[in-house]
Amino acid sequence: MRRALGVSAVTAAALCLAGLPATASPDSRAPARPAAAQAQVWLTTADGAQRLRPQAPVAFHDGGSDLTTITVDPRQRFQSVDGFGGALTDSTAAVLAQLPAAERDAAMRQLFDPVRGIGVSFVRQPVGSSDFTAASAHYTYDDVPAGQTDFPLRHFTIAHDQQQILPLLRRAKQLNPQLTVMASPWSPPAWMKDSGSLVGGHLKDDPAVYQAYARYLVKFVQAYTAAGVPVDYLTVQNEPQNRKPHAYPGTDLPVEQEARVIEALGPLLRRASPRTRILAYDHNWTTHPDDIATAEELGEDPQPRYPYDVLDSPAARWIAGTAYHCYSGDPSAQTALHNARPDKGIWFTECSGSHGATDTPAQIFRGTLTWHARTITIGTTRNWAKSVADWNLALDPAGGPHNGGCDTCTALLTVNPDHTVTTNAEYSTIGHLSKFVKPGAVRIGSTNYGTTGWNGRITDVAFRNPDGSTALVVHNENDDPRSFSVAVGDKSLDYTLPGGALATFTWPASAHLDSRLREIPLTGATATASPAGQGDPALVADADGTTRWSSGTAQAPGQYVQLDLGRRTTFRGVAVDSGDSPGDHARGWQLGVSDDGTHWRTAATGTGTGQLTTITPPHPTTARYLRITQTATAANWWTLADLRLYR
Repeated sequence: MRRALGVSAVTAAALCLAGLPATASPDSRAPARPAAAQAQVWLTTADGAQRLRPQAPVAFHDGGSDLTTITVDPRQRFQSVDGFGGALTDSTAAVLAQLPAAERDAAMRQLFDPVRGIGVSFVRQPVGSSDFTAASAHYTYDDVPAGQTDFPLRHFTIAHDQQQILPLLRRAKQLNPQLTVMASPWSPPAWMKDSGSLVGGHLKDDPAVYQAYARYLVKFVQAYTAAGVPVDYLTVQNEPQNRKPHAYPGTDLPVEQEARVIEALGPLLRRASPRTRILAYDHNWTTHPDDIATAEELGEDPQPRYPYDVLDSPAARWIAGTAYHCYSGDPSAQTALHNARPDKGIWFTECSGSHGATDTPAQIFRGTLTWHARTITIGTTRNWAKSVADWNLALDPAGGPHNGGCDTCTALLTVNPDHTVTTNAEYSTIGHLSKFVKPGAVRIGSTNYGTTGWNGRITDVAFRNPDGSTALVVHNENDDPRSFSVAVGDKSLDYTLPGGALATFTWPASAHLDSRLREIPLTGATATASPAGQGDPALVADADGTTRWSSGTAQAPGQYVQLDLGRRTTFRGVAVDSGDSPGDHARGWQLGVSDDGTHWRTAATGTGTGQLTTITPPHPTTARYLRITQTATAANWWTLADLRLYR
C-alpha cells in the first residue's frame, strides 16, 4: 500500500488492552465526570428548506458503531488552507452598490462577517474587465486609442475600481481581517496584443511587451496596496487556453509566453511586493474539448499538459503553485500534479453555478448544491486545494449584469429589485467551509466513501483549525437518508443525513477526543487477495476514497486479504473497514500472522457486527505478514474500503 487512510475507531476494550484506561475506577472522592463531548451541527438540505442552519448538538459516546464510520485522524496532515469565497467582480460591485447603505452592509456581513455571516476568507479579483462587467465597454488600466502604445505606462490608472470595487474590498477586509486577495487578468491592454483587441488574440511576442506587461501587473499590485487592498496572489492570465472567448476579454497565451511573462514579472514583484506570490495556469483540470478543437482550427498545439509544462520551465522558480477551474475534468488532476510537483501548491480559483433555460428554482438549488458539494466543497479540498473560490459573490435575478460570456451563471447571493437579498446553493457550499474552517487550518485524515462522480455514498473532508478545533464537512450523495458514524479516538457520534444534504460538524480542542493510539504507516506494504475477489487487492488509496476490494461472491469461509508489511512490525490492533456498503462486513473473521508467509499462527478470531471491525489481539503482536480470513457464511459480498494498523 502506498498509504493508509486514517486510524481505526478504537473501542473502550481496545484502549484497555493498550494499557489506557477506558473508564475511571469508582471513587467517591473523585470529582464529577465532565459532560459528554458534543459536536455542533449545521445543515443545508437539498430542497433549500434549511440553508446553513444550526441543528441540535450531537453527543459523542464511548466506543464504536456498526454504521458506516468516518474515522477522523488529526495525526494525518495534508495542505494548509488560505481561505474560501468567490470573486468581487465589476458586476458584483454594481449590484451591491445599488443597495441602500444599510442593506448593502447587511449583504457584506452575510458574506464576510465570520460571526453574522459565512466569513468569506478568499476573494479572487479580476484585473480589469471580465465577462461580468456592468459597463457597456470592456476596460483595462492602461487603455489608449487604437494604433497607439504606452510602454512607459503613463496612462495607467485604477480610477474605475475606485468607484465601487475598492470600497467594497476595503469593507470586506474590515469585516474579515484574515481575507486573502488573489488577482487575475482577463486580458492585457489591447496595445500589447497582436489582435489590437481585448477579446481574443495573443500577447505580442516581443521582449519589450513582456517587460511592459510585467510592469503593468506590478503597478496594479502597488496601486491596490496603496488603496488598502494588498494582493496576496497573482496570475498572469485567466484561462490562457480559452482561445476564442465569447464577446469578453481573453487571451490565447501559450505555455512559452506565460513562462516569459512570469520570468519578467518575478524579479520585479519580489522587489515591489514580496508578499505577492505568482500562481500559474488558472484554468481547467483538463484542457476543454472546445479549447482543443479551437487550437486545431488555429493550427496550434492544444498543450494538454499546460500546468506541468509551466512548472518544468525556468519560470518555475517564481511560481508558488497552480490555480485550477472546474469546467473540464475532475479534481483528481490536482492530486496528479501535486504528486508530480509536491513542492508547489494547489489553489482552486473558479467555478460558477449555472442552470438550464427551463430549470425551476428548486432544480437549480438542488443540482448546484449536490454537484458543488461533492465536486468543489469536498472534491477540491481532498485533492490538495488550499483555496476554494466560486465565481460571482452576488448577481441580479437574471444572473447579471454581464457583458458577453455566461448568461446562465448564478452567484452566492441574488440581489433583488426590491433590495432584498437571497442566498443560493453556492452560499452554502462555500459557507460550510468558510464559516468553520479558518485561514491557517490544515486538512487532516478522514475516511471517505463517496466520489466526485456520484456513487450515492457518504463523502467528507476534515480540518484542524489553528485554535485546535475540528471541522468535518459531510455530504450525502444519495437521494435517500443515510446514517453514519463519526469516530474520533475512542468516541463516536451517530447521525442521519437527509438525501442530498450537506452538513458541517465542529468540536473544540477542549473536547479531548484525539486517540493516544498511533497509526502505523503502511508505506511500501503490498497486498494480495483470495482469487474469488474483485477490485484492487493492493487497497491503494485513490483521490475519491472508493472501495478497494470485494469478494465478488457471497461470503464463504476461506476468502482472505493478505498484507506483506515488508518487515516485522509490532502492532496492537487492525481496523477492517467495509466502507459505505451496508451489510458487506465479514460475519466472521480470523487474523493470522506469519514471519515468513508460510508458517501461520492465529492472533485473534471474532464475529463482525458492522461496517468497522476493530481487531485487538490480547497481546502486542509482531509479524511481517497479516491475513484476514472470512470464517462465516452470508449472502452479502465481503467488501473492504480500507485496512489500518495501529500501535
